[in-house]
Amino acid sequence: MNVSDGTDTRNRFFYRDLSKLPIGAPAGASDARIKQAERTVRERSDRLEEAGKISDPTLIAKEESIIEAESLARKNLVTKGGNTAYGFVELLNDFDASYDFIGNDGPTFYFRTDLEAPRGRVIAINVNHPERSAWQELVPQGAETLQGVSFVGGRFLASYLKDAQTQIRAFDTAGKAMGEVKLPGIGTAGGFGGKRGEMETFYSFASFTTPTTIYHYDIASGQSSVFKQPKVGFTGAEYQTRQVFVSSKDGTRVPMFITCKKDTKLDGSTPCMLYGYGGFNISLTPGFSPGNAVWLEMGGIYAVANLRGGGEYGEEWHQAGTKTRKQNVFDDFIACAEYLVKEKYTSTPKLAISGGSNGGLLVGACITQRPELFGAALPAVGVLDMLRFHRFTIGRAWCSDYGCAEGEDPAEFKALMAYSPLHNLRSGACYPTTMITTADHDDRVVPAHSFKFAAAIQAAQSCPNPVLIRIETKAGHGAGKPTAKVIEEKADQWAFLVRALDFVPTIKGGSAAAPKVSPSR
Repeated sequence: MNVSDGTDTRNRFFYRDLSKLPIGAPAGASDARIKQAERTVRERSDRLEEAGKISDPTLIAKEESIIEAESLARKNLVTKGGNTAYGFVELLNDFDASYDFIGNDGPTFYFRTDLEAPRGRVIAINVNHPERSAWQELVPQGAETLQGVSFVGGRFLASYLKDAQTQIRAFDTAGKAMGEVKLPGIGTAGGFGGKRGEMETFYSFASFTTPTTIYHYDIASGQSSVFKQPKVGFTGAEYQTRQVFVSSKDGTRVPMFITCKKDTKLDGSTPCMLYGYGGFNISLTPGFSPGNAVWLEMGGIYAVANLRGGGEYGEEWHQAGTKTRKQNVFDDFIACAEYLVKEKYTSTPKLAISGGSNGGLLVGACITQRPELFGAALPAVGVLDMLRFHRFTIGRAWCSDYGCAEGEDPAEFKALMAYSPLHNLRSGACYPTTMITTADHDDRVVPAHSFKFAAAIQAAQSCPNPVLIRIETKAGHGAGKPTAKVIEEKADQWAFLVRALDFVPTIKGGSAAAPKVSPSR
């Protein structure tokens, strides 16, 4: 059973071997579905034993009992002290950390947990000795964040986030390292499910230039092969992704992915889109986007900055970009922008920045702090009034990351006031060409944030660079937006940048002339 504490998950866990239960529920239990579930589990276990498919007739019951444990706990059939009419063993009942069930070997249950390990570790709990003093640590916390673990082929396949990209490591059930799973390249992988006795599994892999592809992995040989791959009109082999590390204002090492055509000249003439988020423990890992593929085909560079506030390096990295430390996020992003200019991937007149929601705040804060550094900005559905965000819809839930202007800590008000985009616009300043985007039915980040910011920056603007606002109708924060609206918005953004960056896109068979527009610095 899981509960949510802000942005963190805490768990309770109960165990029962249903194969040893008598048919039918105990006295006082009237839920017919529970009785039927017991019969189904026992009958399935009996059938598998008769067919010789399992050596342990309780195996299937032990696996399925996890679902029953959650169901029964939710139905309040677990009483104080973990005693129940069904005889559940209380393994975890303190709500003190996150515990993700991996699998079991008989009475030994394996979990991924962040208990005393903010980046994650693997532990073993024996149901016959569930006391905490008897727990075993199998895979200790490492330098990288442990995102998930599967139990297949008699081993653990552990998914780590190493410098914002997936790394898969294998361990035996004693925690001994067995090497890495070789992935197709820089990207994001997931899956690796299966039974503990199976010697094959499947996983998904995606990168900035490769759409999500399903691979078959032979555990014995360690070889991967393509199982299913979508057909898209994009030739990823013509592009490359590099990962660089940028020194932020305080010396912190910040990763950034840069994707472009292999023959891109580093002379500062190429338009570049720099994207960031930096908040709420969310990691920006490589992934494929048709919209970004169009930008690459046009001849642009696409860069993603992995900023503090995200989850790329665990909870410490997240906390380093929250509340009174939020300025670190903006410093990281600005450092990445300066790197792109210094290394001649692009130049200030050709550099655009974008981000949505918390990323919209990022863009808004950066153009108010360093307006001369950027050629264009695309803040989308952004949190832009940092003194009043908590007063609207779900805004108060964000105080865990931002702090609160009306909270008990005066330092939080001071920090919010120092970077709030709405409150730091300066009359007479020259801001980059900007297109703010929002939606009339956004009930997560209410459109008033964008409305006020658009009016204020238009009033403050002292140079000819245009500031526009695009308001989508019959739409919300973004999730569930119809494909047609997604395409229209992306087309508007790229068309806007063609003008703002004086960009002449390349197309197959030639190039398209860009119309002349507003002055650019």
